[in-house]
Amino acid sequence: MIRIGIVGGAGYTAGELIRLLAFHPHARIIFVVSESHAGKSVDQLHRLTDETKLSFICEEPPLEQIDLLFFCTPHGDTRKWIESHQIPQRLKIIDLSTDYRHAAEGNDFVYGLPELNRNSIRSAQHIANPGCFATCIQLAILPLAQQKLLNSDLHISALTGSTGAGAKPGPTTHFSWRTDNISIYKPFAHQHLDEIRQSLNTLQPDFPADIHFLPFRGDFARGIFAVSYIQTDEISEAEAVELYESFYSEHPFTFVAGETPDLKQAVNTNKCILHVSRIDRRLMIVSIIDNLLKGASGQAVQNMNLMFGLDETDGLNLKPSSF
Repeated sequence: MIRIGIVGGAGYTAGELIRLLAFHPHARIIFVVSESHAGKSVDQLHRLTDETKLSFICEEPPLEQIDLLFFCTPHGDTRKWIESHQIPQRLKIIDLSTDYRHAAEGNDFVYGLPELNRNSIRSAQHIANPGCFATCIQLAILPLAQQKLLNSDLHISALTGSTGAGAKPGPTTHFSWRTDNISIYKPFAHQHLDEIRQSLNTLQPDFPADIHFLPFRGDFARGIFAVSYIQTDEISEAEAVELYESFYSEHPFTFVAGETPDLKQAVNTNKCILHVSRIDRRLMIVSIIDNLLKGASGQAVQNMNLMFGLDETDGLNLKPSSF
């Protein structure tokens, strides 16, 4: 049994993580840290209905009692927490923030995209879980990078649900602003671009072109719908479909669909569903995920399974809504 601690337990990703781990056959949550909700019931805050008897703590957590520590903290807080605490050398860590996603001297965190780094994840002590947009977009284009086919500018438009902005309400997240509304934010300058390019460079180091990314806020709660395209004469549609099916053939959560998927096919699952088509000289890839699952907590559990030698799908056989 994997004994687990969670730091930053109040947000949406933490709630999803707790929900998944509560039913995981090989996991047991020992503590959940939240300074803002100390003493309150975990069940009550996350509407889990008697799935855990734990209450949030804020005092020094018993790190010696756990095997794995998850961080669901705001960006910047994981690094501060690690630097201010005595972390047992044997303790494994999975960080869902952006703090350790970028390669740097002294950073031993493995970038936790299983479809790219599965073998490294299996032997890793520390994992940096990818961002939600970064996951959805990378899975759409990694096969092309592996075959050195990214030889023109990469264009991406993607729409995300409101949970991607976190649980704390703000001017662009509350219901009266978000509902019946679509808006653009951080055009061409989203923070996930750096990790996307970092991954592409591991497969196609001489990738010469620009990445043009337009992120949109949608009027729904969960999911990411992304459309990526390049201009190329180097591969036909049939060859591209075969390439994608081969690339993901041994990855249990990424699927190549014969027709354009709907967002609800991925919501509430750990799946990424892709559709590849060619229109004139453009190769277009549609990719969809649930931003809280494959884009965050589900992928974190997938990484946990790999780190501890479990079946990659344990605790993640989730079904989408039928309506």
